[in-house]
Amino acid sequence: MTSTINNSSTVPHSGAVDDDHRVSPSDIAVGVIIGRTSEFFDFFVFAIASVIVFPARLFPFLDPLTGTLWSFVLVALAFVARPLGTMMFTSLDRRHGRVTKLTVALFLLGTSTVAMGLVPSYETAGWWAIAMLALLRLGQGLALGGTWDGLAPLLAITASKDQRGFYAMIPQLGALVGMAVAAVLFAYLVMTLSAEDFLDWGWRYPFFVAFAINVVALFARLRIVDTPEFKELFQANELTPTSLRGTLRQDGRTVLLGIFVPLASFAMFHMVTVFPLSWIFLYTDETLGRFLLLTAFGAGLGLLAMLFSGWLSDRIGRQKILIWGAWAIAAFALGAPLLLNGGPAGVTAYLMIGFVILGFNLAQSSGAVASLFDQRNRYTGSAFVSALAWMFGAGFAPLSALLLSTWFGLFAAGLYLLSGAICTLLSLAVARQIALHPKAQDE
Repeated sequence: MTSTINNSSTVPHSGAVDDDHRVSPSDIAVGVIIGRTSEFFDFFVFAIASVIVFPARLFPFLDPLTGTLWSFVLVALAFVARPLGTMMFTSLDRRHGRVTKLTVALFLLGTSTVAMGLVPSYETAGWWAIAMLALLRLGQGLALGGTWDGLAPLLAITASKDQRGFYAMIPQLGALVGMAVAAVLFAYLVMTLSAEDFLDWGWRYPFFVAFAINVVALFARLRIVDTPEFKELFQANELTPTSLRGTLRQDGRTVLLGIFVPLASFAMFHMVTVFPLSWIFLYTDETLGRFLLLTAFGAGLGLLAMLFSGWLSDRIGRQKILIWGAWAIAAFALGAPLLLNGGPAGVTAYLMIGFVILGFNLAQSSGAVASLFDQRNRYTGSAFVSALAWMFGAGFAPLSALLLSTWFGLFAAGLYLLSGAICTLLSLAVARQIALHPKAQDE
């Protein structure tokens, strides 16, 4: 029996909840979007600052390029810490419940982010400033590993079979919304403050805003997961944490394969946001505020592409969406990076095309991970695979792409992205041939 990545879940629509108290997919969707928006806002605020703030404030003793590269090392720290956070918080979930886990994780995420806005400059605290920011970045990564709440797979399970592709797309909307809000906020500060005021105090405000957003996200998610109806749904669909050791013993091959399924879209995420921002800031005369607003507009196009992808996946299947998306990323990787040296028109084309492709592919990537697992390990397996895929796909993308493009030219950054697309295509081919679990049911 082969395993395919499709829109149908191996778990039937739960009948454990009375009809009078049935939870609708729209109820879940609200909490999922708010949660994802807060998480990606936090991370993208740091990513923008790693290009336009931290090289000047934390690495003034280095040239701009080297300072940016070291800032990208800090970016990668959170992605390295995320799998460890998944292990830690899954254990906390098993012992004390999902509400406790989410409260601790989101409190750590919000506290780490707002504290970043208080970190002094290198001139004030020396190497201690760099050490403090690195420690807080690790805190962000650990916390993000604990924010997995099971709502995304539950959303697909509770939706009707002919709408599961669309509802599997909904959690990804928060990623582009959070990124767009961060970009607009920074654009406003850059365009209204002098360079001195921005680097002195203006850059801190987005980090403070992040804390407020996290508080809203915490209460929105707790309002959902702490209700009897949702607890019953989680239990009925076996969306409860299992031990990581047992998950790896039973579904180790699935975990290994799952890392590569969303690799292309996760790498693409930073290749159309953080990497081009660094290239534009370092090597062109493009206005920073304009670029950030273009990024927000591109995110809007990406949202439309996500909606289309979700609609289309219910008609042709998730497998085709992922394959077409990976081929589109491969084509983008071969030529599009050269547009970054093509002036304002080239930069605009790079962002708009990139975001459309990103939205189309990202819409189904995370749902594909959950669909690889059967009931027994879907919760823990999906969380751990997602953490590893983000680490390998996105964590080192800005650092690697900027290094390669500086050494060999922009085409080399495209080759880096191309490698991710190849990995995704190969993993999708393997997923169609190997029986990952004997109880899997093909569409």
